[in-house]
Amino acid sequence: MKIGLTGLNATDNPGPGVPVARSLKESESLNADIIGLIYDTLEPGVYMKDIASKSYLIPYPSSGLENLYERLKGIHSKEKLDFIIPNLDSEIPGFIKLEPKLNELGIKMFLPTLEQFNMRSKDKLFDFCTKNKIKVPKNILVSSFQDLNSASKDFQYPVVVKGIFYDAYIANNHEEVVTAFKKISLKWGLPIIIQEHLKGSEYNVVALGDGTGRTIGAVPMRKMYITEKGKGWAGISIDDKNLLQISYQVIEAMKWRSGLELEFIKSAATNEFYLLEINPRFPAWVYLGTAAGQNMPEAMIKLALKEKVEPYTSFKVGTMFVRSAWDLITDINVFEKFTVNGEL
Repeated sequence: MKIGLTGLNATDNPGPGVPVARSLKESESLNADIIGLIYDTLEPGVYMKDIASKSYLIPYPSSGLENLYERLKGIHSKEKLDFIIPNLDSEIPGFIKLEPKLNELGIKMFLPTLEQFNMRSKDKLFDFCTKNKIKVPKNILVSSFQDLNSASKDFQYPVVVKGIFYDAYIANNHEEVVTAFKKISLKWGLPIIIQEHLKGSEYNVVALGDGTGRTIGAVPMRKMYITEKGKGWAGISIDDKNLLQISYQVIEAMKWRSGLELEFIKSAATNEFYLLEINPRFPAWVYLGTAAGQNMPEAMIKLALKEKVEPYTSFKVGTMFVRSAWDLITDINVFEKFTVNGEL
């Protein structure tokens, strides 16, 4: 089975593509042949051995969905793709819109609806959690510099300044809020979310919903080491019934259809879990779930193929991951060939 994957950027802010590929290649039933769908010629996954058998440059969805579709159509004419898994938040709405046309080509995907995608967005998460009685930090939505100044009187520092797609900064005063606001809005646009900063330990859950409200798989993880960018660089699978129950509740309420990651903080003050974010795709640590006994990327493919998939009922507690940096050596001729030809 030929499966196109984006997000092969295994950097200090890694994409999920490489661990999704590792999970799929471990499946005995899929016989997965990974085709890299690459936005940047320096994505490390292109140069890793045993990840992608072939890689193709594709245009960013922001350059126009028709351009992306035509490129994917051209790749499909050569590779006969069976499936595509988009692994980056910002590209998923575009792929959702392209799903009917890609289905006509014979390419399957397993994505949420646009309504589901928007329901979990950072600017709507507070309302969703409040409606479903899920604890969530207080937040204020800021759509302009004027909003920021008028809302600043309601801030209790420190606060977290978040972009609609990516980036988050802790700000200890108004000046730091303004700096973070300018930096994020220039890169990702508006609105900006100003969120209550809770002290505590960070926990994440990787999960898979089947679109009917059922959770097919879920593995919680406690972060053991966090980078300056807030990314987990080491973590361990844990058994926490409360964390799992909240995750099941979210997936049931949304009827989520795809992989997802739920980010929590366990408040040091109340000892309760607060939902910080819902990311609409598998996380970069999804291979921990596979190693713990739940190969959710494999299960997602089977759901899309309308095979009968029973929910996972257990996983190995105490499974750890530790990330590492690894220099990949290649020749300039290989890089130039990929840059010029758009395929490798």
